[in-house]
Amino acid sequence: MTKIFKHSPIKLSFIIYHLSFSLALCLMLTGCGLYQKYEKTVQEPTDVFGQATAGVSEGDGTSIAQMSWREFFTDPYLQRLIEQALENNTDLNTARINIEKSQQALQAARLAYLPSLYFTPQGTLSSFDQSKASKSYNLQMQTSVDLDLFGSITSKKRAAKAVLMQAQMSEEATRANLVSTLAQQYYRLMLLDRELEILIQTDSLWKASLETQQALYENGQTYSTAVNQQESSWLSVKTQIVDIKRAIRATENAICSILCITPQHIEREYWGAEDRYHTSAEDRRMFENRYLRVGVPALMLEQRPDIRMANYCMEEAFYNTQNARAAFFPSITLSGAAGWTNSGGGFIVNPGALLLQAVASLSQPLFARGQIRANYKISQLTEENLKKKYVQTVINAGNDVNEAIADCQAAREKHDYYHRQVEVLHEAYMGTHELMDNGKASYLEVLTAQESLLSAQLSEAENLYSGAQAVIALYIALGGAVK
Repeated sequence: MTKIFKHSPIKLSFIIYHLSFSLALCLMLTGCGLYQKYEKTVQEPTDVFGQATAGVSEGDGTSIAQMSWREFFTDPYLQRLIEQALENNTDLNTARINIEKSQQALQAARLAYLPSLYFTPQGTLSSFDQSKASKSYNLQMQTSVDLDLFGSITSKKRAAKAVLMQAQMSEEATRANLVSTLAQQYYRLMLLDRELEILIQTDSLWKASLETQQALYENGQTYSTAVNQQESSWLSVKTQIVDIKRAIRATENAICSILCITPQHIEREYWGAEDRYHTSAEDRRMFENRYLRVGVPALMLEQRPDIRMANYCMEEAFYNTQNARAAFFPSITLSGAAGWTNSGGGFIVNPGALLLQAVASLSQPLFARGQIRANYKISQLTEENLKKKYVQTVINAGNDVNEAIADCQAAREKHDYYHRQVEVLHEAYMGTHELMDNGKASYLEVLTAQESLLSAQLSEAENLYSGAQAVIALYIALGGAVK
């Protein structure tokens, strides 16, 4: 026995030396791979916007996406609606809650470095063969800590941070979509108001034409068919007025739903209320050059939340792969306990004595039925798939910008044509009506002129709305309204 105790320190030193050497060797072989930080290695496609930017970019590198939504939307009624939506909207509040959940998960991942501490009191009452019961107790605190030698905890923490950033990007995307949807619904209300105004004024004019036709028929200067045709056209306008009013109610209800309020009237400005045949400065505001600044693609990549979310998805996958690789290597846990007990070695004595315990454990996976290797391979495949999805997200973003630019250009080009068409048809209608009053034109010519003028007026209003939609779409496509 003396000999054994004499040599045991040497053996213990020998074991510690080899264990330390093995751990150092593992760190040398794996540390460079396990402790890497994420760096984006995916190359974005060139010429993201395509060839449709000619004539719309000012070339100074700025973008309308750098404008806040308050700068972009100057209508005070719309600004108040957006403020209310950002405060009350259910989807946006859900996105904010998801951010808070991710923050809690990240905090838990950060605290994983610290030891765990548990209070584990235990009491026992025992009796054998009806003998006097013996009472034992064990009052102790237990603690354990995982040594993160191979980066498992670090990878989980960094992955949790990437998940938090994804939640924040989701909130920004929800915010941008909310602003876009609300603005488009608001401009649709303005369009419907304009169309209703056109139809009401048309209703008044066509009713006067019907009364003229009836007077001519009573004097034997025209046929009943002319009166019937004029009345049919007038009744058609009446039905369109009913449809427009119903559409206004539906659009107001849709806005109220976005605002999380009960159905009610929505205050708004009006398009061209001062002049039925001429567009106002507010109508042309969305066609100004400052609302068509595209800037450089790099700005879009920094602004668009879906692109940044795709990048954070790649980052999360990278650290998940790091964590899966760390599973191949041993985990080391240090644990201990301290407390008082009156049961030492099976004997119950009072008062209790101090109990101390320390344990170091190493767990090295040898065979886990292929699960560790499969998890690692799955993580690699997921990472590769997300890289491809990132490239596709950038391509889709560039296509969104290209489409919005094309729509802006088309609406801009058609604007003056529609404006001139309305002027010409209005003159034609007035002239034809005068000719009919003098018996030099038939009622069919008057009906044709009336219907052509109404169609052109409605088309002009629709084009104004299409132009506003296109500019809003461009603003969102470039990454606007995220703040």
